[in-house]
Amino acid sequence: MSKFLIVGLGNIGAEYAHTRHNIGFDVVDAFVLKKGGFWQSGRLADVSEIRWKGKIFVCIKPTTYMNLSGRAFRYWIDKEKIALENTLTIVDDIAIPLNKLRLRPGGSHGGHNGLYDIQAIMDSDKFPRLRFGIGNHFPRGMQSEFVLGKWFPEERNVVNQKIEASVEVIENIAVIGLERTMNTVNNIEFKG
Repeated sequence: MSKFLIVGLGNIGAEYAHTRHNIGFDVVDAFVLKKGGFWQSGRLADVSEIRWKGKIFVCIKPTTYMNLSGRAFRYWIDKEKIALENTLTIVDDIAIPLNKLRLRPGGSHGGHNGLYDIQAIMDSDKFPRLRFGIGNHFPRGMQSEFVLGKWFPEERNVVNQKIEASVEVIENIAVIGLERTMNTVNNIEFKG
């Protein structure tokens, strides 16, 4: 039975809940909810194990804070004996417009501290990641406030559509593979 590690990146604590930077948490929450799963406290992360279509999805939300996400990633990939290519890390990305998702088999951390830490600890950039575009509509010098802020009401519709599409990405990489899933999702423009 093939096994996947699904990693939603975010920060723990009520003040970070449902902010742009925590979209990774929101996506894995939506996946676990859709599959009728539940969360438990685990080492360095909240964990949920989902069995679906003959596959096992070990879903984690690191409790290490964003900048130390690599510790949780490494612990769970080793503990569950999952191949690096059978992981999916979900992150926010200001370099991608709000109406896009970008699925890649690996590549640069693009200045994202969570991805940077995983790359440093795993000594590899060859792990699939789903970048959830959050856009960059903030005044100069206000990037941190924007990223750690809540979605604007006019963004909610697109965000909800993209969360749903991200859940389908998790399902599809396990069923049809990363390549075919990339070909589909990377071409979608979400409309509000």
